[in-house]
Amino acid sequence: MTQTLQTQASTVLITAQRATADRKSGSWRRTRWVLRTVLPIAAALVGVLLTWLFVSYVVLNPDRREILVPPPQEVLNTSFRDWAHLHPMLSALQLDIEVSMTGLAIATAMGILAAIVMSLASWLERSLYPYAVVLQTVPILAIVPLIGLWFQYGFNARVIVVVIIAIFPMIANTLFGIHSADPGAHDVFTLNRASRWQRLAKLQLPAALPSIFAGLRISSGLSVIGAIVGDFFFTQGQPGLGTLLNTYLLRVQSSDLFAAIILSSLFGIAVFAVFTFLSKLAVGSWYSGAQSRTNDR
Repeated sequence: MTQTLQTQASTVLITAQRATADRKSGSWRRTRWVLRTVLPIAAALVGVLLTWLFVSYVVLNPDRREILVPPPQEVLNTSFRDWAHLHPMLSALQLDIEVSMTGLAIATAMGILAAIVMSLASWLERSLYPYAVVLQTVPILAIVPLIGLWFQYGFNARVIVVVIIAIFPMIANTLFGIHSADPGAHDVFTLNRASRWQRLAKLQLPAALPSIFAGLRISSGLSVIGAIVGDFFFTQGQPGLGTLLNTYLLRVQSSDLFAAIILSSLFGIAVFAVFTFLSKLAVGSWYSGAQSRTNDR
């Protein structure tokens, strides 16, 4: 009886020790994540602010400071804390979000569909892929005025600009992913007499999933650029952030100009971060494990 109680006490003690060790390990992992992820970002932000202050107060004299590089506290007080200045920027940001996300959705659907069509036959890829390259290489600034003339400079014209800028990474990455399916798996599908659509749906598209999301991350950033580029040319109707940037530049409203630049940058960072998270969520640990195994080789 005594020996049984001692065994039970030892088991409870070992369990408690393991639980304590697990808590310490979890706490250390969280601390290490903060040190490796949050601390560098915070340090970079502090470095940017210090550089900004140095340029504003040391490099520039007071009469040029307000025009060229207003200090960060002035931008905060004049543009971000004053609703009369902030409200137009938020309205413009809302428009750019709608334009960029609509264009990104269309570019994603069209890009995946175009890649699937090209993968059906080599002659289709040879015929269509050069036109996809043309969309990537033609200077968008050269054709934006023509798009505005055709589509009346409105919401649809801005979405078309986003689609033109964002579609190529979706085509290229999806097509690469479809072609990168395991040859051994192709042999298995051939032995089982799978149809072309069964091979595409059950082998090639799942294999292309990491590449599709890699293209989506790239296209998401390009969609923000496309929305702001469209704003510079399509000044009719509700202004976007690009329109405000041009207006603030012409009026020499430096504080508002810096605030609009900051909002545009934060918008781009947020879009890229969201789609990076969605990529990790959709692809899961399988792709990370595959990458680590490949690197080990």
